Amino acid sequence: MVLACLLVPAPAFPADAAPGNYTGPGSCGSTSCHGGIRPRSDNAVLQNEFTTWTLQDKHARATGVLNNDVGKRMGVILGIDPSQSSKCLVCHSLNVPEDRQTRSFDKGEGVSCESCHGPASNWLGPHTQRGWQYEKGLELGMKNTRNLMGRAEVCLGCHLGDDNRSVDHEMIAAGHPDLYFELDSFTAAMPPHWKETDKDPWIDVRALAVGQGVQLRENLLRISREAKHFWPEYAELDCFACHHSLTAAKDSWRQARGYPDRRAGNPPWNSSRYVVFRVILGQLDRDSAARLDAGIKQVDELVSDIRADPAKIAQAAAQAATTADEVAKRMPGIQLDGSVGWRLIKAITANSDSIAGAGERSAEQAAMVLDSVFLASNRAAKVANSQQISRAIAALFQLVENPSAYNPAPFAQQMRSIGALVQ
Repeated sequence: MVLACLLVPAPAFPADAAPGNYTGPGSCGSTSCHGGIRPRSDNAVLQNEFTTWTLQDKHARATGVLNNDVGKRMGVILGIDPSQSSKCLVCHSLNVPEDRQTRSFDKGEGVSCESCHGPASNWLGPHTQRGWQYEKGLELGMKNTRNLMGRAEVCLGCHLGDDNRSVDHEMIAAGHPDLYFELDSFTAAMPPHWKETDKDPWIDVRALAVGQGVQLRENLLRISREAKHFWPEYAELDCFACHHSLTAAKDSWRQARGYPDRRAGNPPWNSSRYVVFRVILGQLDRDSAARLDAGIKQVDELVSDIRADPAKIAQAAAQAATTADEVAKRMPGIQLDGSVGWRLIKAITANSDSIAGAGERSAEQAAMVLDSVFLASNRAAKVANSQQISRAIAALFQLVENPSAYNPAPFAQQMRSIGALVQ
């Protein structure tokens, strides 16, 4: 990827071109295309992308999990057949209308190539020609995954939801995992099937900042949609404020801390998509941080009040989403210097109490972000105590392995120990 690509919007789809159809992953899988065994270094692409997806990528098995024991049990609880219900297939497969499917298409092949890259029929043949340019594919309907905003939006369509896809409280109660996301961490966890040609040494930091901004925007838009039709939607609240191991009052850190800024008994908004991003913005774009903070404060107060007017929630969330969108669009072009990573680690760990106190999901976000920023910083300029810092960050992940046993005090202390290791 070239940094300029991140700053320029994708070319518009030609007005006179017919929308592309979906051809299925098999159309990409020949050994002379993307189905090679070994990656190639003499071409713009690796040419083993299909093989990597088939053998290593969990997306390829996304449809199959609908038939495992948990999937079947969820189906019984929800009164649906997960392998056939669009409620499940919209994310666990490439569930597109039949009139957009070619003969080679099979929706049972998981989250496949065109789920992320767009319908291939218009560019499938032409993109093999000599002199083909990526921008031409964008004109013919290919999704611009080189653009960080576009990449985050593609991922969040399933990993958070949109107008047509969602994981609500009913699905979570039936057994579906609660959704969380961090763009750079999730990208790093994938088996790479691309060549990273972007020379920006801080592309990882830029990606996580963009991803945090986009997921906050999409979360706010989801709240606004839900508040107009059905409220409260408990999936927007902090799950573990209610679903945690009960203890004697004398042993409860929740009761010892109290319930600042909300009435006891009101479950709080799941603010994990903001609390870490807020600190990041404070370092990268303070003006934007101040503008966004005011809108988020209002959303937090309303969503965390079970007596709040849903219409006011919808309005406040929509307004805050507009600000979050403006902020996210600034992130790809933000100026970063050689010390940015270590500054971010210092700033995030300095806010350990507020981040840890916001709940287990916020702690997860902090662990993922600190890990991503440390890896980028250490790659740019390796530090002598890198192994010690790495072990300290790994310990953060251990503290969020059991959500019901989460305790903010040791997590905050571990965050502070990381900050003390960074010079």
